[in-house]
Amino acid sequence: MRILILGGAGMVGRRLVEALVANGELGGRKIDAIHSFDVVEGGVSSPLVSTSAGDIADAGTISSLVAARPDVIFHLASIVSGEAEVEFEKGYRINLAGMQNLLEAIRLASDEYRPRLVFTSSIAVFGAPFEEPIRDTFLHAPLTSYGTQKAICELLLSDYSRKGFVDGVGIRLPTIVVRPGKPNKAASGFFSGIIREPLAGLEALLPVGDDVRHWVASPAAAVGFLLHAATLDTVVLGDRRSLTMPGLSITVGEMVETLRQIAGDEIAALIKREPDAAIGKIVAGWPRDFSAERAKSAGFVADTDFAAIVKAHIADERARRQQGEGRAA
Repeated sequence: MRILILGGAGMVGRRLVEALVANGELGGRKIDAIHSFDVVEGGVSSPLVSTSAGDIADAGTISSLVAARPDVIFHLASIVSGEAEVEFEKGYRINLAGMQNLLEAIRLASDEYRPRLVFTSSIAVFGAPFEEPIRDTFLHAPLTSYGTQKAICELLLSDYSRKGFVDGVGIRLPTIVVRPGKPNKAASGFFSGIIREPLAGLEALLPVGDDVRHWVASPAAAVGFLLHAATLDTVVLGDRRSLTMPGLSITVGEMVETLRQIAGDEIAALIKREPDAAIGKIVAGWPRDFSAERAKSAGFVADTDFAAIVKAHIADERARRQQGEGRAA
């Protein structure tokens, strides 16, 4: 089996590559090669893994990647919500044109070629006013450019699957927390920042109120979603190829209190409340709670509590430091 990962150098992409290498198989089939593609080259060191860098909006680049006939393609590549909102043309070029290039490259490759395509969509495809919880029949009415781009890609995925060009599965990811590393340009970045930075002894800015509620999942859950989507029998999806992934509905105040209980008052005090009207407006248009019954019935499994997510992040960071110390020695 050959696997292509678009966006493989990102946080979720790297973890996905690590999981695939560790497993050595997918859906009972031996993995022969994994190619990780991103705007910057980098990834996991393994004989199974090759890497390259380029522009997903370049049709020739994508065609050359598809020419290797990967059996499974994970499409994680996109610019994040805040950046897509500020840089309108760039958002449509990367998030929409990139998907169109991929689908067309697959369609034109061969009449016999029909790979499994797993596309990471977003809960940003939904816009207020919301029902509580949001059920699987709720309409797509995004209130951001990012959400609009993802919604269009979902429609394209379903249409190309209906026509038999690809075997697509779209997974609408919750906001992923706690993301390691440095902050990115996502409007949702503070959901990770208010946990990650204090645990590292740094101040974290909180731009919204404690009563803001959001739908979240851990990096480990995100990788689990991707692996399950790659092996799922798509007959259960019918023509509705995209599903909202299960997650946790939690308020910012509950997140802060969880941090306090785990790490103490001094750590929690590093969170500084600085309201940001622009971010507040974006977040106000995001969904807060889902039933996710279709995904659950299809076998997708999420986190059970936020404390476990925070503790897993602490353990991951400790392991990362120990690995760094080992290399330095």
